[in-house]
Amino acid sequence: MTDSATLADRLRSGELRLHELDDHADAETAAEARRRFLATETDADLDALGAFTFDAGQATDANVENLVGGAQVPMGVAGPVTIDGGSADGEYFLPMATTEGALVASVNRGLSAIDDAGGATARVTDSGMTRAPVFRVSGVAEAETVVEWVDDNTERLREAAESTTSHGELLAVEPYVVGDNVYLRFAYDTKDAMGMNMATIATGEAADVVEAETPAELVAISGNLCNDKKPAAINAVEGRGRTVTADVVLDRELVEETLNTTPEAIVEGNTRKNLVGSAKAGSLGFNAHAANTVAAMFLATGQDAAQVVEGANAITTMDAREDGLYASISLASLEVGTVGGGTKLATQSAGLEMLGLAGSGDPPGSNADALAEVIAVGALAGELSLIAAFCSRHLASAHEDLGR
Repeated sequence: MTDSATLADRLRSGELRLHELDDHADAETAAEARRRFLATETDADLDALGAFTFDAGQATDANVENLVGGAQVPMGVAGPVTIDGGSADGEYFLPMATTEGALVASVNRGLSAIDDAGGATARVTDSGMTRAPVFRVSGVAEAETVVEWVDDNTERLREAAESTTSHGELLAVEPYVVGDNVYLRFAYDTKDAMGMNMATIATGEAADVVEAETPAELVAISGNLCNDKKPAAINAVEGRGRTVTADVVLDRELVEETLNTTPEAIVEGNTRKNLVGSAKAGSLGFNAHAANTVAAMFLATGQDAAQVVEGANAITTMDAREDGLYASISLASLEVGTVGGGTKLATQSAGLEMLGLAGSGDPPGSNADALAEVIAVGALAGELSLIAAFCSRHLASAHEDLGR
């Protein structure tokens, strides 16, 4: 086995390229060689990158190319909170990985209020990972032919798509026509996997059938109508991944004592900021900072961080009732999984284990549903805490007190 110093020298001489090191050494040695090379080339101290706990070989095989080490993000915990969910049931501590001071404290305050109210209710109301290939046709008449064939042959497409997976199920195929373009939005039940790769592979097989049986020619396996890792109204309306809502009723005394404001003030703050302000801004998300909680829990549990874009596509509602305050958050496209991808990394797996949601659920899909419900409750807590801070004018002082 070649040592890292020798490999670094071979990189400097041009004899090897960064990606070729894995053919000459184990993953950890290759990563060390890259750090040695980069330290010389950039005059940077990269020793901290070598302090990681995940399996370098596993990460190289499944998660990253040209491994140099690990990037560490501080992880805190918020809770506990009681959740009455369709899949989540009981008391949960929420792992949150973040560099934003005051975030965990804020969510923790919201969770404390929710727990004092008896806990939150949460439900996944829809589920389906999508992939939407785009096909070329000669014009709208040919497009009509393709759409009619798809409508008449959904079972053939299901058979083709499901032949590629032992877990995924094709739920629907929705056609869209724009001029000489035909988009077919495939939706899948991917169980406990986030399922993007599963959906892509399955859709590729189905697309072959469409090409063989119709005049359509595949241009791209993703035509951006899916819509992945971009703000999109279609995800806000049709959903992608899990569509989930969490809500709670807080009595007036609890709002006043724990959140230091009143139900009426929170309702007004939510309306003027999250609803009117967001509408004026042309925002797709009508919320205060759902992305903060979604991102922190994504990082802590091994989700695809880029999908925070869709995950934060949420609407927060508040209503003053005779008995206090009703609060809810609805996340239209929360893409989560408890198997595959980053969930296998040691620290992320620990985050899922903290929740009791690591691996496949029984029945299949229940762990990912529960994770979505827990994240939704965490996001609701963050909304309550931040809006209350605005209403009581405590936001700036909170950051100052915590030294941020």
